[in-house]
Amino acid sequence: MPYSKKLRDPMLDRLFEAILTLENNEECYQFFEDICTIAELKSLAQRLEVARMLKGEYTYGDIAEQTGASTATISRVKRALNYGADGYQIVFSRVDKD
Repeated sequence: MPYSKKLRDPMLDRLFEAILTLENNEECYQFFEDICTIAELKSLAQRLEVARMLKGEYTYGDIAEQTGASTATISRVKRALNYGADGYQIVFSRVDKD
């Protein structure tokens, strides 16, 4: 399923182009520390971990306990996994190859 056309925006295009120039974890830490708050970064990382655990068929209780995510966040991530733009699947297919 393609991404939402409502999301497309020239500023987002520039942001994604900037992210794609980053070459390693250190550069990612540097850039994201400047552009995001610690809370924003931790929230993004938490959602990715929730998605990983949902794919691993963990229970909501286990996921909430291990990640600190609310059931609302877990449900939102599950909805994205099931009905979203397949972004999580793209990332997981590439990370799992390493």
